[in-house]
Amino acid sequence: MRDRVYVIAEAGVNHNGQRELAFALVDAAAAAGADAVKFQTFDAERLASRSAPKAAYQKARTGEAESQLAMLKKLELPREWHAPLQAHARQMGIAFLSTAFDVGSLDFLVTMDLPLFKIPSGELTNAPLLWRFARSGKPLVLSTGMATLSEVEEGLAVIAHALAAAAEPADMLEVWRHWSQPEARARLQGHVTLLHCTSQYPTPAHEVNLRAMDTLAAAFGLEVGYSDHTEGMLVPVAAVARGARVIEKHFTLDRTLPGPDHAASLEPGELKAMVDAIRQVEATLGDGSKAPQPSEWDSRVAGRQQVIAAQDIVAGSPIRRDQLATARCGAGLPPAELWGLVGRTSPCDFRAGDVIEFS
Repeated sequence: MRDRVYVIAEAGVNHNGQRELAFALVDAAAAAGADAVKFQTFDAERLASRSAPKAAYQKARTGEAESQLAMLKKLELPREWHAPLQAHARQMGIAFLSTAFDVGSLDFLVTMDLPLFKIPSGELTNAPLLWRFARSGKPLVLSTGMATLSEVEEGLAVIAHALAAAAEPADMLEVWRHWSQPEARARLQGHVTLLHCTSQYPTPAHEVNLRAMDTLAAAFGLEVGYSDHTEGMLVPVAAVARGARVIEKHFTLDRTLPGPDHAASLEPGELKAMVDAIRQVEATLGDGSKAPQPSEWDSRVAGRQQVIAAQDIVAGSPIRRDQLATARCGAGLPPAELWGLVGRTSPCDFRAGDVIEFS
């Protein structure tokens, strides 16, 4: 497990095809304290056919007149920008990531020595591409938006096969046979992180379903996180409190810019506030053990009560219940010992208010 929550600032296609804007997004992500800034690498002609429809949120942000292909063509990240962006990110002390959406783009990114590969929700069921992602040997962060639990399992089975086999499977039966072996599933440990996600921009609160992170963790025993498309920063911070180890969040320099993803993105100041809040929540989680904290020991002495005499008690007499009470004394018998004193012979005189102590 990572030492701390890994925060991915998702620039995505919010560069709008402008080189200067892409570099400014790297600067903003670094200034916000994110661990990584992530773009998207794709060949629009391979990703979408001429007849591919836009999603509803894309129509709302970019209009219905142009096709999805035409929209994507304007949002490609040119390959010649990648290396300079990566170098600039390193200078700024932040990791450079990009998500591939086609085999050619993935092969290109493999040459860049990225620290990990993020696989988008849309490619979870793209078994041939998923297999190629896994063959890279890089750690994988896999988004699960739109998916059923069985589709997530199938994707993990494909990844497990790729981690062990040099050649593509002949069919899915071969994949499932391999998945049935405990050692195949064990290879995913420490190698794959599953991100719960709702693929709607923006995601309404009632469709977030953070408890699905628990379901993913219980089903597959893997590290989990959350890819967020809600407005604001509340939900990703809540996801960290619920156990997310990776957070991905879209950001932009200006929500009013044209393009499909700006409106559901954080602006730089908000991104920094989110990262700061995540770090604060992370610091509060602790190790899970229930024991006094170092700062509590003084309060423990000052704030807990001990057994005292409620009335004068004569030496040699049996102690009655009405002669005992509790109060904060800083020392003495804990209140749970009070009942056991009833009926015992008092070893000495006690005045009302004295701490009851037996040698």
